[in-house]
Amino acid sequence: MILVGDQPDYLPYLGFFHKMINCDKYMIVDHVQYSKKSFQNRNRIRGPSGEIMLTVPVLSKGKFDQPICDVMINNEINWQKKHHRSISLIYKKSPFFDDFKDFFEKIFSQRWEKLIELNEYIIRYVSKKLEINLEILKSSKFNFTGKKTDLLIEMCKKTKVDTYLSGEGGRNYVDEKKFEDNKLTNLFTNFRHPVYKQLFEPFMPGMSIIDLLLNYDIKNSRKIIQECGKIGK
Repeated sequence: MILVGDQPDYLPYLGFFHKMINCDKYMIVDHVQYSKKSFQNRNRIRGPSGEIMLTVPVLSKGKFDQPICDVMINNEINWQKKHHRSISLIYKKSPFFDDFKDFFEKIFSQRWEKLIELNEYIIRYVSKKLEINLEILKSSKFNFTGKKTDLLIEMCKKTKVDTYLSGEGGRNYVDEKKFEDNKLTNLFTNFRHPVYKQLFEPFMPGMSIIDLLLNYDIKNSRKIIQECGKIGK
C-alpha cells in the first residue's frame, strides 16, 4: 500500500491531487511548522489579465513556531466576500461553474476559525468529487517525532503501509537507504503540468484545481490529472 503526505494548501493545484490519485492512504501533514511563504493560505486563479492570488489572512505575528494545525484565520478581514466575488466574476461563464456553486457558497459563507479546518474541508470535498476513494488522515492526531526521512518512515509504520510516494523535490532530501534498512519502498512522482483549455489565453500553469474543474467535467478532469505524470524510482 502507498502513503502520500502533504502539507495542506488552500484550493490546491493539480499536482496535489495527482499524488492523491496514486496512493491508498493520504496524510494531511499539519503538525509541522506553518510557513508564510507557502501556498498553505493562498492560491492562484486565472483572470483575464493574468493570475490572481487569493490569500486567506491568518494570525501569524509573534507566532513563528506555530504548527499548521494551530494557525487561526484573521476574520477581521472580509476575505470570504472578496474570494467569492473574484471566483464568481471570473468563472461565471465557465461550462461547469453551476456544478460548484453550492461548494463555493459553503466555504465562503461559513465562518472558519482555523486554517486547517478550511483546507481539510476543501481537500476532502475535491477528492470526493474526483472519485479519489482513500483514507485521509491527519498527522496532528499522531505522536510523530521524526524529521525529514525519519518522519516519512514513521508515518509509513504507524499507518501500516510499505511504500511512500514523494514529490520530485523529495529527491533532494529523502535518504533511500533508511527506507531500505526499514524494509520500506520510496517512490517519486514526475509530475508534468498538463495544458488544457482555460477561459483566457495564453495558457497559464499552476492555477488552483478549480480552474480545471470549472472548465472540464469530472471524468475528463480526473483523466487530465491522472495522465500528467508517472510514479517510479
